[in-house]
Amino acid sequence: MSMQHVEGENKGKAVLFALSTCGWCKKTRTLLEDLEVEYDYIYVDLLKGEERQEVIQQVEKWNPQLSFPTLVLNDEETIVGFNENKVREILG
Repeated sequence: MSMQHVEGENKGKAVLFALSTCGWCKKTRTLLEDLEVEYDYIYVDLLKGEERQEVIQQVEKWNPQLSFPTLVLNDEETIVGFNENKVREILG
């Protein structure tokens, strides 16, 4: 899986599944960067073939509705959609 890494303060494992054309996904990335949090992200819509199917299955485990953005924290908590308050509460 070709995740992109963004440097910052390590506040646990944060993985953002996003779409390159999604405004809410962009707002979530901006929020994470404003909080100076280290995270990985992947633009699901830019993937092809087997890799795309693999990532979609992974997102569905955390978010059965397969909506974006989906932010997975420490492999145990999921924030679906842009939820600034919840992101700040957990990572701020």
